[in-house]
Amino acid sequence: MSENPNEIEGIKLVPEPTREILSDRQQIDYTDHREQFIDWLLVFGKNPAQADGYARATTKNSAERLDRFYRWVWSEFGGYTTDITHDHADAYVKDLARKDEGNYSRNNTQSSLKRLFKWQKHERGGELWDPEIVFSEPSGTGEPRDYLTREERSKIREAAFEYGSIPSYNNLSTTERDTWKAYLAQRLSKHKRDVTADDWDRANSWKFPSLVWTSLDAGLRPIEVKRARTSWVDIDNAVLRIPRQESSKNDGNWTVSLQERTAKALDRWLVEREQYDLYADTDALWLTRFGNPYETSSLRQVLKKLFEIAGIPAENRKVSWYIIRHSVGTYMAREEGLAAARAQLRHKSVRTTARYDNAPPEDRRDALDRMG
Repeated sequence: MSENPNEIEGIKLVPEPTREILSDRQQIDYTDHREQFIDWLLVFGKNPAQADGYARATTKNSAERLDRFYRWVWSEFGGYTTDITHDHADAYVKDLARKDEGNYSRNNTQSSLKRLFKWQKHERGGELWDPEIVFSEPSGTGEPRDYLTREERSKIREAAFEYGSIPSYNNLSTTERDTWKAYLAQRLSKHKRDVTADDWDRANSWKFPSLVWTSLDAGLRPIEVKRARTSWVDIDNAVLRIPRQESSKNDGNWTVSLQERTAKALDRWLVEREQYDLYADTDALWLTRFGNPYETSSLRQVLKKLFEIAGIPAENRKVSWYIIRHSVGTYMAREEGLAAARAQLRHKSVRTTARYDNAPPEDRRDALDRMG
């Protein structure tokens, strides 16, 4: 239990938008209701018979989605209640179907609703929910949605050098230098007259090569990029050492292999990082230029820009940071087998890794050529 009475392991029991619309007594009741549910998810949620709970990140995601669901129910069905029914869930899913949201988000919400009814069944003798509407590509099943090919991985790796870089100061004319100073002033949120040679060096940073290359090697989830700490980095052995308390699945300590060139990029970044006031009071490995941890949305913007620099078409693809992770799983399973892929991706169960046990398109194409 967190010392904050409104949180369990950093997960808010009564988020502010909900607190604003509930009376004092309703807040107390809702807090008790949420505390029981969130605690159950963390301890029992995945497999109650074996006391196997969900990871904190999964629980937090479900808690946030279900809080929005409860507010919707109160708005549409006549006021506050914690007596949630299948009719409520079906009506909410129909409402989601009308909105401009991707199926990935809808499926996450639907999975969260299923967990709610699973809790009701386990703790209160309720019935599991069988939704009337099932969106395509359910989360967590089937083959990976999309991944980078070997060629695309190479292009993204090289594009990381160009991301955010600018021409050498000494190779520019006075006019060109003045134009780039104006660009840097805007980028660094400072006056043009205050741009210095140090700012020029900072623009050609090792931050993005180290971030992108580490993700290409380790298949970092967005939450792992956010949580990454300088203490994870073992340059001498070219590995990341991710402690149990920072692992997104909370399953144990992980030692993740890196390429030598990635380790060198991290080494250069760690030296450079010490020069920035932004990192003076934190051991965060990477921060945005505003001093914030990277989130799913900010990483998506980075990847979209890398696609643009690399000339990789983004049409008909789900461009998210997970596309990097899926490529690690696909090719690690192909080259070294499922055991290696499981270790590299930090999967708790080999069944999760098994979805990467399929030949990528280029291998199947080669097989067709050999078949004649």
